[in-house]
Amino acid sequence: MYTNNRTTLPSYYLSQRPQASAAIMGSPAYPTIKGEAHFHQTPMGALLVIEVLGLPSGRGSCASPVFALHIHDGPSCSGNAQDPFANARTHYNPDNCPHPYHAGDLPPLFGAGGRAFLAVLTDRFTVREIIGRTLILHSARDDFTTQPAGDAGQKIACGVIVG
Repeated sequence: MYTNNRTTLPSYYLSQRPQASAAIMGSPAYPTIKGEAHFHQTPMGALLVIEVLGLPSGRGSCASPVFALHIHDGPSCSGNAQDPFANARTHYNPDNCPHPYHAGDLPPLFGAGGRAFLAVLTDRFTVREIIGRTLILHSARDDFTTQPAGDAGQKIACGVIVG
């Protein structure tokens, strides 16, 4: 519902300094991926604005890639040879909800020529709750059904959320 009070409009917060951010970097298999995510706390919930470059592109006219996006509960984008972001752990899910109702479940990123942009407002978490956690971009789309993580594929990019 539109009101005349600017501070109730999500667009007002885009001109303000974010309360948290994450620098997103691709895994060794996806070194061209880079991006930024900004988190703004609003009276309606947390506003996430993310831009990513260097994404893998699909092939053919019907192959626009879709990438799952989640907040994970781990504190680090480190890992091992099999999972370079293993320490990002699993989806942020403080209420132990089924997927896709985890607090960290977010809408997907739709690739467009190797780029993606998303702005979303959510009341599943506050910005304060996610500082120190990780933002993960997956190689596949989230099917919003498969447990526990939506069959989203491998972790291809990660950023630690800092305040």
